Amino acid sequence: MEKNEVKELIERYNQGLAAPGDILKLEQLIEEGRVLPTALRDLSQLEERIMAFPDPAPSMQQDARFYAMLKEEKGKARKGTFLLRLPQWNVLAPRLAFALVLLIAGFTGGYLVNRPHEKSVDSLTREVTGLKEMVMLSLLEKESATDRLKAVGLTSEMAQASKKVTAALIQALNEDGNVNVRLAALDALRPYVQDSSVRESLIKSIANQGSPMVQVALADLMVALHEKKSVKELRKLLQEEATPKEIKERIEESIQVLI
Repeated sequence: MEKNEVKELIERYNQGLAAPGDILKLEQLIEEGRVLPTALRDLSQLEERIMAFPDPAPSMQQDARFYAMLKEEKGKARKGTFLLRLPQWNVLAPRLAFALVLLIAGFTGGYLVNRPHEKSVDSLTREVTGLKEMVMLSLLEKESATDRLKAVGLTSEMAQASKKVTAALIQALNEDGNVNVRLAALDALRPYVQDSSVRESLIKSIANQGSPMVQVALADLMVALHEKKSVKELRKLLQEEATPKEIKERIEESIQVLI
């Protein structure tokens, strides 16, 4: 394919005019390294497709190609930890975009001509949630703190976060270099504090925090949960010379409420 043909192909995709055959060609060009993912639509447009996708009742005859692609991506994502084995975003994003194009086309058509099928709706919900999860885990690996904040924000669109998602949020809370991302991760974990493993991880996280803002936020959460097990970890912060005086006072107040 000539350069001008490749350029026209990219333009059609970015304008939303790509035919299924164009999508196949683009996918092949990306895998061959002849087209950079950065030439395609940016991530915000992909997220808009995910967020705006409705919940129509699909037909029983769905695009088999979408399912094959979805199965392939899910299989890749399941191999190992997401930090070490998940496909890099520059490869994953376009493929997810292609999958979503097929998803929208196939399910919208089915919705217009068929009656609702409860099992298919449930399946669709799981698949869209799975795509959001894959996007979220991939974004958490980005260098941009803004992208990582977007990743955390995606969890609010999930009816119920999986163990993989809560584990990723806990890791972000403990290890992310940006305070805002840590605070956002903590806030995203609040709906899951009744999970004993999540609560235990939050208690352990207290010792990992060097930011006064995160320390206070965790202390306040422990008070709200009446979590007496956190007292030991909170007292460790009082012994740290690096902990500012006013923060120590706040933490001491929290301890007094808990004991």
